[in-house]
Amino acid sequence: MSTKSVCVYCGSRAGVDPAYAADAQNIGSALAENGWRLVYGAGDVGLMGTVARAAQDAGAETFGVIPQHLVDWEVGKTDLTTYIVTETMHERKKVMFMNCDAVVVMPGGAGSLDELFEVVTWRQLGLHEKPIYLLNTKDYWDPLILLIKHVITQGFADASLLDYITVVPDAAATTLALRDALS
Repeated sequence: MSTKSVCVYCGSRAGVDPAYAADAQNIGSALAENGWRLVYGAGDVGLMGTVARAAQDAGAETFGVIPQHLVDWEVGKTDLTTYIVTETMHERKKVMFMNCDAVVVMPGGAGSLDELFEVVTWRQLGLHEKPIYLLNTKDYWDPLILLIKHVITQGFADASLLDYITVVPDAAATTLALRDALS
């Protein structure tokens, strides 16, 4: 049986609440404790760096993918188990998604939103059935969840859109959900 891999999308910044970094630390450690490989954007800054260091410190395999133009900006973390430099952001997202069994979206900015909506759209179109978890640390994603509900009530998406995203309140609940999905 091959190692299961979890793609973690998250901020290249730490955010204002220390709870975000705490959940990143806990997710990284949980990946190792469960024998899962971390797939992520290969940055060594913000929540990305926190989750990667926690995973590495606890003994997880790490698979990072970063586009050339972000190597300096996101401080490419070259001491990963696997470190891939791509030409474009599109290629980065494709490689990350192709190499995972589940997706966790932690607090983040425009890049995390882009990654979330791309995998949700692919799911909506029937291109995959991988579970997508929205880690809602300290209710960070509540406004987004309301927006998605608004999109549905205004007739721009079926109610099933919400079925493609599982909202989890913290790292512990995310770990439990992943165990169910990846077993």
